[in-house]
Amino acid sequence: MLFKNRTLFSMLTLVLFMVGCSSRPAPVAMPTATATSTSTSTPTSTPTTVPVPEVPVSKAKTALLVTHSKSDYMSFLDPASGQFQKLTVGKAPFAIAEGPNHRAYISTAEGVAVVDTQQRKRVALVPYMATDAIGKPQFGEYRPGGMGIAVSPDGKFVYVGVYLTGGGRGMKSQLEIMDTEKLAMTGSVAVGVRPFDVVTSLDGREVYSIDHDSYSVTAVDPVQLKARTLEVAPFGKGGFEKPHYAAVRADGRLLLPYQGRGLVVLDPTSGKYETKPLTGNTHQEGVALTADGKQLLIVGIGAAGSATGKPNLTVLDVDTYAEKIIPLERMHQMVAASAGGRYAYLTGGVTYADTGWNGMTVVDLVSGAVRDFEVPDYPLDVQLLPE
Repeated sequence: MLFKNRTLFSMLTLVLFMVGCSSRPAPVAMPTATATSTSTSTPTSTPTTVPVPEVPVSKAKTALLVTHSKSDYMSFLDPASGQFQKLTVGKAPFAIAEGPNHRAYISTAEGVAVVDTQQRKRVALVPYMATDAIGKPQFGEYRPGGMGIAVSPDGKFVYVGVYLTGGGRGMKSQLEIMDTEKLAMTGSVAVGVRPFDVVTSLDGREVYSIDHDSYSVTAVDPVQLKARTLEVAPFGKGGFEKPHYAAVRADGRLLLPYQGRGLVVLDPTSGKYETKPLTGNTHQEGVALTADGKQLLIVGIGAAGSATGKPNLTVLDVDTYAEKIIPLERMHQMVAASAGGRYAYLTGGVTYADTGWNGMTVVDLVSGAVRDFEVPDYPLDVQLLPE
């Protein structure tokens, strides 16, 4: 009898256990890490927020203009939150130049986009004079079309370096001049190959094309449409020892870094230059002066040619040439400085052999703290949007 009771008790216990299991809710599938941490969907008409690591950032409201070189838009980006709004400007946008009256000009593969930065809309897309020589819009390192771009000090003209197709990588380029009132190209001058950057003299009487593949700077008189070629090859011609970007110092000299090995200080009037030593030992690309003109920020992407070091950011005193070098984990192309000079904003879309990444970096120039965050479509150029 005791055996039967124990058997009955065991059977009742098993039934109750089975009923209890069947009444529990089914397990919920958890999202995978891939689904949550690597999403880089492009923004729609509403702002898109990308995750940003928790590190110290400026509390001042800051907006950046950014070109997204693997698409057809630029964005208005808040570097603190990662929130941005995109604006279609033209395929494969390269560089940004800011002018007066809330105007910005974007060099693209199709023409110069004219943007009202206050209303955040494209006013016009002005085609190049060399449209036939450019052909169908392309993407990538050697895509033809607009590259470096600058605005005259009075805001009346835009100067854009245009890389042309046909004949391979060594094909010629030209500087085109746009009238900002007529919104039309009014003249052109032949310059060196692949004008990565275009800057103007402080008085606006000359325009300088930084000719990457020609190892030169072309000084252009935009009124007479005459040009002078200035040879700038401190480490010889060949390989990676090429000019990329330049800044104009308060005395009118052009500052051009090479490979983290030397800073060329070029007098554009005489064409003579001296080379000041640099110690970054990295292939250097974008540059930017702080608002007070006292420091030059220089982006280094890492080892290439004679440079054997890792990515870094050089903060250079333009008068004493003293350096502060901040190590970086990733490669970058361009840089902009915050209004107060405390922060640097770097883009990850490196032109060289598609070696960059979809994101940007904020660097605290005082503490050296570095913060990376995702931004889609290969951000290439960056400029600070004035308040």
